[in-house]
Amino acid sequence: MPRGRYSLHDPHDHTPLGEEHFQCAPGPSGWRYVSRLTGPAGDHRGSVDLALDDLGRPIRLELHAGDWQVRGAALDGVTWVRTDPTGTHATEGNVRAHAFTGTSPAFLVATARLLRLTPSSDATRVRLVAFTDPVLAPRTVDQSWALVNSEAHATDNGPLTVDEYQVTALDTGERHTVHIAGDVVLAAPGIELEDLQSPPSTFH
Repeated sequence: MPRGRYSLHDPHDHTPLGEEHFQCAPGPSGWRYVSRLTGPAGDHRGSVDLALDDLGRPIRLELHAGDWQVRGAALDGVTWVRTDPTGTHATEGNVRAHAFTGTSPAFLVATARLLRLTPSSDATRVRLVAFTDPVLAPRTVDQSWALVNSEAHATDNGPLTVDEYQVTALDTGERHTVHIAGDVVLAAPGIELEDLQSPPSTFH
């Protein structure tokens, strides 16, 4: 069960946004990721709890940021309920999308798991509902994912396969690279893996 720590920063001006302390593991039904987020001063900022089924679809998502909360799942596309800080005005949403995304590295692993690309695959278009900080506002985004390289690296625990994805935002054309090993993000815009206490899990 990998556990560790990511540092998060603004991908454009590199302003530190805090850290995400996580643990994740494959299970009988798929994969689960839980984390807690802290600000640059160490203050509690929120949490992520994401569970995927064997096909990579989100069967449960629970996000907290400040006093805001989102619960969602794959249902008629994706469906969610977002609750405001007072708890009096819950709003429901539904979009014909494939999955969710956001600032957490968990969503990059989840999207890669959902798409199951190979280096010979064409770039694949995916529609996602992004929950943007700090109030978890939902926004539908279209991306293109391509697996451009998959390379095995020797480690003390045997070979570790690192997948390099090219991700393109279809609304702006902005393109960036994501490196994933198993269920751990090694590097991505705004994300750095600072500490990993056990090797990444391998998806079969």
